[in-house]
Amino acid sequence: MTLRDLATETGLSKGTVSRALNGYPDISPATVARVREASERIGYRPLALAQSIRTGRSRSIGLVLQMEQHDAQRPFLAEFLRGITRAASAQDWTLTVATAESEDEGLETYLRLITERKADGFILPRTLRQDPRVALLRDAGFPFVLFGRTEDSTECAWFDIRGERAMQQAVTRLATFGHRRIAFIGADSIYTYATKRLDGYRTGMTEAGLSPCITTGHATAEDGAAALEALLDGDAPPTGVICATDLLAVGAVRSCRARGLKVGHDISIIGYDGSREGQAMEPPLTTFAVDQVAAGTRLAEMLIARIGGTDPHELRETADAVLREGGTDGPPPGN
Repeated sequence: MTLRDLATETGLSKGTVSRALNGYPDISPATVARVREASERIGYRPLALAQSIRTGRSRSIGLVLQMEQHDAQRPFLAEFLRGITRAASAQDWTLTVATAESEDEGLETYLRLITERKADGFILPRTLRQDPRVALLRDAGFPFVLFGRTEDSTECAWFDIRGERAMQQAVTRLATFGHRRIAFIGADSIYTYATKRLDGYRTGMTEAGLSPCITTGHATAEDGAAALEALLDGDAPPTGVICATDLLAVGAVRSCRARGLKVGHDISIIGYDGSREGQAMEPPLTTFAVDQVAAGTRLAEMLIARIGGTDPHELRETADAVLREGGTDGPPPGN
């Protein structure tokens, strides 16, 4: 089957059919759907090499993973990649994944993939408040979509989870149980998500009429354990603790158990991520879960639209994390 056959089948010109298949924004969604339905029906598949030569595109989404980060993105990577590849495949695109051992190497990797035409645009996960990847790609005029937000949103498309709302809801949940001393174990403030989750905690505490108790700059489970140890050794130890990530919460739970405290009874702990490690605990961690498959799917769809010419300001979306009740929170002791 050729492009001419597909044009004949749809009654459209070859140019219109080609632009519909390649995601150009001047083609209406109805026409795109019509062309894709016909291509499936008659079994038309574009020759990737010829298509690349004709359009100047590789039809590939780029993703560079920073392996020096404390968890190398492992808590969500499999689900995230499943979502990206599912959406890419649905539009006959592929995913190019590269790794880097440092920030500098990561920036070099972006430039190499651009030069070698290995990707037409990039998904940038775990955004920084001041992100050098954004500056590089923006200066290069190369399409990208953020998984998260950044301080300078000029020419940025993004999809983000409203972690600030989840932290606010976590405070409300614990306050409703009767907790008055609610602490927050936060992540490194270089990340946008860390500052937004802290903001959500502060908002929740203000609404509840409570005084905040904050410790930040943490990353690993060991950090979470050490942070909770310090809080418990303070003059007014918390009865409830909200952690910016499940990884920190897992460490906090381990610290409690080492002290002989029963989590969910003697102290309440809430996390954020919905990680498998948190769900594998006994009892399972109460957390706000993120649908990483859905996030990867939407990011891929948005990036393909951005590559096709859609204005980045039209590609800005947020979604909510969903409370997943476990057994690590409840009323404070004596209630």
